[in-house]
Amino acid sequence: MKAAPFDYVRAESLNHALDLLHRHGYEAKLLAGGQSLVPMMAMRLARPAMLVDIDRLADLKSIEVRADALVTGAGVRQRTLEDDPDLPTRLPLVAQALRWVGHGQTRNRGTVGGSLVHADPSAELPLAAAVLNARLRLTSQEAGERGIAAGEFFLGPMFTDTRDTECLTAIEWPVWEARGTGAAFDEVAIRHGDFAMASAAAQIRVDDSGVCRQAAFGLGGVDGVPRSFPDLARRLEGSRLDEAMLDEVAEQAAALCEPGNDLHASAEYRRHLAIVLGKRVLRRAAQAAKQNLH
Repeated sequence: MKAAPFDYVRAESLNHALDLLHRHGYEAKLLAGGQSLVPMMAMRLARPAMLVDIDRLADLKSIEVRADALVTGAGVRQRTLEDDPDLPTRLPLVAQALRWVGHGQTRNRGTVGGSLVHADPSAELPLAAAVLNARLRLTSQEAGERGIAAGEFFLGPMFTDTRDTECLTAIEWPVWEARGTGAAFDEVAIRHGDFAMASAAAQIRVDDSGVCRQAAFGLGGVDGVPRSFPDLARRLEGSRLDEAMLDEVAEQAAALCEPGNDLHASAEYRRHLAIVLGKRVLRRAAQAAKQNLH
C-alpha cells in the first residue's frame, strides 16, 4: 500500500515546528527518523494530513553530560547514542538495550525520542526509560515546557501523554554511581531485530560488601505499556541478592502483567518468557554489579 495524501513541511526551527503543531493540532505529525511513522503511514494505520519534518533541528540533537543525568535531545540518532564511549559506564542499561533495537540500519536513522513517542510496548528504549524512570521534556507553543516521568508518560499501546501541540524535546536519563553498578537486558523475538514477544531489563548497584543499595527492574511486551516494578525492586535493597530472592521478584512481576495473545505467542507463553527473562536479567545484573567492584 501507499500512504494517504499529506502535506509536508520541513521545520526551520523548533519554534517553527511548534507553531505548525499549534495551528494544525492532531492533523499534524512530527517526522524525525521515520522508522516507525513511515511504515504505519504506508499501511494506512496512520493518516496525518501534514508531516512536520524536524530531522534537521540542531536543538534536538545535543547530548549533555551532568553529574546525575545524561540529557539527550529527542532527535539524537540511536546510533549516535550507541557509539558514545561513555554510555556503557554512565547508562549501562541503555547501552545494552540499544543493541536489541532493530538492525544497524534502523539505528542509523531512528531517534531516541521517536522510539519513546511511538510507545510500542515491546520496544527496547521505552522499557529502559520506564525502568530507569527517565524524565521527559515536552514543549508546546501555548504552555511552554513541562516534564513528566517515564512511568506516567506511557498510557497504552502506542499511546502517550504527549498532547497534540507538543513536541518531545529532551530526555533526562538518571546516572547511577558507576562503581558497583551492573545492568542486563534480554528479549525473545521471532527474528533478531523484530519487536520482542517479551523482554526484561534490570540495573543493580551494590556496595563494597556486596549488599544491594539500588535496584530497578522491568518487563516489556507483556502488557499494554512497558512495566517497571519499583516496589519489587526496592525489596532487593539491603540484601545480598541470593538467587531465590531474585527469582521470586521475577515471578511476582510476571504475575502482575497482562500479556495478550496474537499470531506469534499466547498470553501464557509470554508470561513464561517474562519469568525466564526476568530471572536471567536480575541474576546477570547482580553478577555484573559485584564484578564492577574490582
